Amino acid sequence: VQLQASGGGLVQAGGSLRLSCAASGRTFTLAMGWFRQAPGKEREFVSAINWSGATTNYAASVKGRFTISRDNAKNTVYLQMNSLKPEDTAVYYCATSPYYRNYAWSSSYDYWGQGTLVTVSS
Repeated sequence: VQLQASGGGLVQAGGSLRLSCAASGRTFTLAMGWFRQAPGKEREFVSAINWSGATTNYAASVKGRFTISRDNAKNTVYLQMNSLKPEDTAVYYCATSPYYRNYAWSSSYDYWGQGTLVTVSS
């Protein structure tokens, strides 16, 4: 599986961005997750979605502001980020998992994209 994340950039606080993660190389029936890593910090869970899109989960820090979705016809997962805050600044990574369990653990994911940088200015 190859994952290509895109959509990052520089935005002012309160603004919005939509990240995309395009998957290729295998049938798109995998759970997908978004993680982020800020400078000097450990990678942390952001959001996850099961293969059908019927089940989603979010970190408490982004719940109500971020929305994860997927289009299996396009093999793409999205992360709509609204009301962005400076503390959302990080490199965002998408990843795949064969199962939708322990979705907040990075060890549950077997393939990772290269990351896309999101910078939120105050």
